[in-house]
Order: sequence, then structure tokens, then C-alpha cells
Amino acid sequence: MRILLVGAGGVGEAFCAIASKRPFIESIMVADIDLAKAQRVAARDSRYSACELDASSSAAVSAAAIACRAELVMNAADPRFVMGIFNGAFEAGIHYMDMAMSISSVHPERPTELCGVKLGDLQFEQSSQWQERGLLALCGMGIEPGIADVFAKHASDELFSEIHEIGIRDGANMTVRGYDFAPTFSIWTVIEECLNPPVIWERDRGWFTTPPFSQPEIFRFPEGIGDVECVNVEHEEVLLVPRWIDCNRVTFKYGLGDEFIAVLETLHKLGLDGTEPVTVRGAKVSPRDVVAACLPDPARLGDRIEGKTCAGTWVTGLGKATAGVAPAPREVYLYHVVDNEETMGRDGVQAVVWQTAVGPVVACELIDSGVWSGAGVLGPEALNPAPFLELLAGDYQSPWGMEERTPQG
Repeated sequence: MRILLVGAGGVGEAFCAIASKRPFIESIMVADIDLAKAQRVAARDSRYSACELDASSSAAVSAAAIACRAELVMNAADPRFVMGIFNGAFEAGIHYMDMAMSISSVHPERPTELCGVKLGDLQFEQSSQWQERGLLALCGMGIEPGIADVFAKHASDELFSEIHEIGIRDGANMTVRGYDFAPTFSIWTVIEECLNPPVIWERDRGWFTTPPFSQPEIFRFPEGIGDVECVNVEHEEVLLVPRWIDCNRVTFKYGLGDEFIAVLETLHKLGLDGTEPVTVRGAKVSPRDVVAACLPDPARLGDRIEGKTCAGTWVTGLGKATAGVAPAPREVYLYHVVDNEETMGRDGVQAVVWQTAVGPVVACELIDSGVWSGAGVLGPEALNPAPFLELLAGDYQSPWGMEERTPQG
């Protein structure tokens, strides 16, 4: 497969590290606004090359994709660039994949009750055009969204006859030596998803919003991570899962911690979460870009991080009927845990970006082999989860797990 990879940050670098071990890759053009960064990532493999690219320009993305004869455009950039890259792939007539969908905007009058423009709306409204051209836009194919959605589909297909709730739950026990505050993922993206009103879906209400950091709960994560307080956060899974999976409720909760939440709330109070440029001594700068520039680059924190990160899908409902026995209440947590020490040893990249990048590489391999196919704007739930989970745990040596839990109520 020939790929145009847009974005040479932490996730883009991890994608290239994982893909370098896979023979299905014919070439990857690593594209970034910072040519030196793209060249550094591309130096990992002789099949890789680099170019400078403005991801906000669909014309530039289209031209780059055509020039490198790409069969797929892989978006590894910040969510603000989604539509430029998405439209560029369409203009070039090339399949597309991303790990985060088009950004949302709040309801103008009741932001913590009603949805405005939802995550992915701008992409889904173009689905028929992609379908007419026989092009696939596989959206939300990272870890969350991505592998978590594959878990949801697996639960629907194989484990449950009736699903009551699908809840994505993310937690970690990671620490970063030498820093009082150092996010392990893009702060631009973290601010975007954590300070926007979270979205919940219910069968009788559809999509609706709540205040940020609402409905805290203690969730027990596996493999020694333990109990973590999780809160509602805006995330694509809530917008994706109900489109393909029959269930009663979908939520997303993230284990942020009190200190992390306090920092985000302070940034919001000071207006430092804003994206509109302000004038400072004659120069126009985005407050959020300033915050990002003041913090360490998450991609360069690998040797300072200790611990594990867990992404997973908690499902409740009725299990499958067996041998004349009626379906009984069932509760499971399907999960993927990654240890930073392991990913640094394997590929020289930290765990959070590695975990985000492994799913897209697996998905590319399934598309290249023809095992996964489709047209239109699709989420991972629209495709068969079995070959993905088999390849992830097998050839990619990144096992996933499942815990049976005692059904509540």
C-alpha cells in the first residue's frame, strides 16, 4: 500500500515505527508543515520519504496525494485540520482514514443540554458523495475512537443478545518524571475534547450534552492500574456507536484526575483554551498554541514516562442464549493495555501515541488485503471486528483482554 501520512507528530511517528515492520507497506510519504520533522520521521525506513505540506489546504493535500500515487490518505494531524485533509483525499479520488473526526461547535443557547454541530457531522453529511465515487473514508480509527469501537462491535456480534449500555472507559497509572504537568497527548486535542460539553446518547433522547467533567464515577481498570475516577468527556465513540450498534445508551468517560481537571479549568477561566488569535506586541498568536508551545512535546517524553495506559469498552445487557437457557444479565470490559517500557523497547515511542497508532496500521493492512472494504463515511463499527482483533493480538503482538464483571442491579 502507498500512503500519504499527514502529520509527523507523536502519532505519525508511531504509525511509521509500527508500519516499518509490515511488508504490505510499499511506500509512505510523510507530510508536515515542518519539513525537518517529516524528514526525521521518514529516516526510519527506506520506503519512506518526506515533503512539506499545509494540511489546512485541501488543494495541497490533493496534489501531494496524487504526486506520491497514494492509495490512502492517513490523517495523523490535529482535529482542526480534519476537513482540509478529508476534502483533499476526496478531490484526489483516494481512500481516507483518520483517528479523530471533524470538530464540534456548541449549541448557541443551551450548550450543556443540547448538541450544536456534533463531532463528525461535517464528514457524515458528505457520505453519499464518497459512496457514489466508491471511496472509503474510515473515520475514528485510532484507539479511542477506533479499537474501542471494534470492541463494541465484537460485543454486539459475539457476546450479547441485548445491549443496555456501551461505555468507553479510559484510565492510566502513568507518571512523567521531572514535570509538574506534562500531558502525554497533544494538549490542543486534550483541551478540545475535555472542555467541550460531553455528549451522551440514549435511545429515547438521542444525543444530548452535559457540563464538562460531569457524572464522576470510580472505574476499576485491569492489569494493576486499579481504581480511577472517570468523568464525562466529549468523544467520537458516542457519535459513532449508535449509528451501527443496537443499544440503549452510549457514554465516554476519561480518568483525568483532580489536578489535570483543575489545570484545564484554569486555562478556560484565563481564556488560554481559545483558538482565535490575539495580538501580543504586534504579533497574532492563538492562546492554545501558546499553551502547547510552553509544554513539553508529548512525543519526546517516552524516556520519562512510567506506567500503563488502558483503553476499553464496558458493555452491559443480556448475554447470548445457550442450549435452551434464556439470556442472562451480563457485564464485560474489553480492553487494550499498553506499557510504556514495552513500547519504548519495541519501537522507541511512548505508550499513548503507540496505542493510538497501532489500530490504523492494522486497519490499513486489512484494507490492503481486501478483508475490509466499503464506500462512504464509515466508522469501525461498520466493519467485521474478528479479523482486526485476530491480527492485532497475533502478528502485531499487542493482545487485548476481556473481564467478566458482576452485573449490577
